[in-house]
Amino acid sequence: MKRLLIFFLMIAFCVRATAQDMSALINKVKAKLDQVNDYTAEGVLKTDVTFIKAPAGKVKVYFKKPDKFKLKKDGGISILPKGGVSMNTGSMIMTDNFVALAAGESVVEGVKTKVVKMLPTDENSDIVLSTLYIDETNLLVRKTITTTKDNGTYEIGLTYGKYSNYGLPDKIVFSFNTKDYKLPKGVTLEFDEGEKNPNTDKLKNKKGKVEITYSSYAINKGIDDGVFK
Repeated sequence: MKRLLIFFLMIAFCVRATAQDMSALINKVKAKLDQVNDYTAEGVLKTDVTFIKAPAGKVKVYFKKPDKFKLKKDGGISILPKGGVSMNTGSMIMTDNFVALAAGESVVEGVKTKVVKMLPTDENSDIVLSTLYIDETNLLVRKTITTTKDNGTYEIGLTYGKYSNYGLPDKIVFSFNTKDYKLPKGVTLEFDEGEKNPNTDKLKNKKGKVEITYSSYAINKGIDDGVFK
């Protein structure tokens, strides 16, 4: 009995130590992102959904701490996370009300990453599980997979370049399943006036993808709150 008790105590200690270690890593990543008080970015958005022909369009993205985010697109059809929440790198990092657990290692686009499972402690959270693939050497999130209670699972891939010192990606790829035409929470299908809705039956069990490739960032230059209205 004593041996069994010691065994379980050792397991509990290891889990606690691992959680503390992963929480420390998460906080380091967030500290890097916290360098950015605001930014204005320009880029190109591509929407890739079966049976929807959507041309690429220029976008302008605005961000301001703590959570103001706005994306403007020049016409066309686009599938965008409402308020840009999922496309904002900082919003991928939960620092409150979660338990972070180590889940091994994985290679993402040739980069070795630590896999961290993030479990919300708030029972009212829409997120069931978020898995982060973190480049520990450079403190960059390379990929996230998020599962929600009511709106399925979606994946975000991030590629970095000249703005990596700020934790800002050169490219974001947002992937999801269009099954039953029910997109992840906060994602809406937007059409220009005159565009016809696609046949939703054709969209069932298909994959959808949104890509934003950024060409430039203006970082910490100040942004008026009126931009976000």
